[in-house]
Amino acid sequence: MKRRGRFAEHFVTGSLKFQLLSRSLLVMSVLLLLIGVFQYIFMQQFLYKNKAETIHNQLATLPPNTWQRAGDFPDRGQNPFMPRRDSYGGNRSDKTGGEFPRIFVPDLSIALIDSEGNYKQLSSENVTSPFQLTKEEYQELLKSKEKQGYRIMKDKDGNEQLIVFHPIRERSQGVQGLIQASTSTAPIKALLLRQLFTFLLLSMTALVVGLLGFLPVLRRTLVPLSNMVDTVKQIDSGNLGERFPAHQGQVEIDRLSTSFNSMLERLEFSFEAEKEAKEQMRRFAADASHELRTPLTSIHGFLEVLLRGAYQQPEQLLKALKSMHGESVRINKLVEDLLLLARLDRTPSFQKSEGLLDEMLHEMEPQLRLLAGDRTVTFTLEPQIRCLYDPDKIKQVVLNLFHNAVQHTHPLTGELGLSLAKTDAGVEIAVHDNGPGIAPEHLPHLFDRFYRIDSSRARRSGGAGLGLSITRSIVELHGGTIEVHSTVGEGSTFKVLLLP
Repeated sequence: MKRRGRFAEHFVTGSLKFQLLSRSLLVMSVLLLLIGVFQYIFMQQFLYKNKAETIHNQLATLPPNTWQRAGDFPDRGQNPFMPRRDSYGGNRSDKTGGEFPRIFVPDLSIALIDSEGNYKQLSSENVTSPFQLTKEEYQELLKSKEKQGYRIMKDKDGNEQLIVFHPIRERSQGVQGLIQASTSTAPIKALLLRQLFTFLLLSMTALVVGLLGFLPVLRRTLVPLSNMVDTVKQIDSGNLGERFPAHQGQVEIDRLSTSFNSMLERLEFSFEAEKEAKEQMRRFAADASHELRTPLTSIHGFLEVLLRGAYQQPEQLLKALKSMHGESVRINKLVEDLLLLARLDRTPSFQKSEGLLDEMLHEMEPQLRLLAGDRTVTFTLEPQIRCLYDPDKIKQVVLNLFHNAVQHTHPLTGELGLSLAKTDAGVEIAVHDNGPGIAPEHLPHLFDRFYRIDSSRARRSGGAGLGLSITRSIVELHGGTIEVHSTVGEGSTFKVLLLP
């Protein structure tokens, strides 16, 4: 049953194996049929031509006076050009004592046409019926200077005959007549049919043998496709890590496998990215809700205190109003940052233009020194540094990094540095501080949204963990990169690399 099932799978109408097998057999059958037909036609022409040339050659060996004597030979009911034997088995001679030559062509009917186109049958013992053209047709043949070949025509009984016309030539007088030799084509056709039947029999045998030998070859050839089907089933069940074999010995299948593997890698990456995006969105929603809930809770608490009568005490009222104002500022800043990140993620609108970065940073120096307070600030800016950038967005990047450095340095002993230099990779903006530094475990997550190293201190200072995320988004939209180098106890350096 198992073997029968394997054999039956080759003959499922819609299967690739059945289609390849049936179409291959169809093409082979048509080719063999065409070969048989052309072989029959060419062999027929060859045998006809060969028969005609044999007759021509034998007639050409006879001297012209033989045909003159044959024209006057009495009708004895025998072909005078075939050997005659007496009762003793010897060859008989004609009345002149000469022996008629032999013509070794069986069943040959011979007729003589004189110079005026008159027809005279010379042989009487022949299988075929005598064939005769009209006198006008014989005269046209006599006048024709072209070499006569052979004709295939039907006699009065409908039998097909091969007819050869041989001219009788005299050296001095030219063509004196024609010899018409005809024979039936039935033996030739019988021979052709036997050859055709033999060819068809051999072709059928070859097809059967080819079918039996082609099945295992076909099955082995389609093994890579079967492997791909099995792999697709595993992928369909959810195993996206499955891959097609890349080298199976068939160029087309290998190329298809490589393309599928590339597509699967992109799909797997897309699924992982979507999964990560959903997880980030979940964390984002949770962090945003937490950040918004904290100031709202504070505002709600102060309102409850005021409603209980604290509004009648000027000191308590002023303190509550200042606290609520500070929390409302935090909420406003958080909402602005969230809206900015949303715009950067969806449709960033940049107006980049070529300009001098050092001039823009010099313009920002008063603002940055005011933001630093009593901290020491050092500016190291190389002159004439040109770059393609959006001035407003790059200002925001510098302010975010500088504000972050201010928050993490001592108000009196803090040291801040801003540098601008041109490197082999592009234009580098660096912000340095001598703060406490950042532990190595925090560095990979430093640019994540709502990530804070010291959440209590960041919340007191009004930070929500979005400044560095906004900074990275702006830098990446400029085609640049941002990185941080930090040593615990010594300080940190943020470097922004922009394309020139």
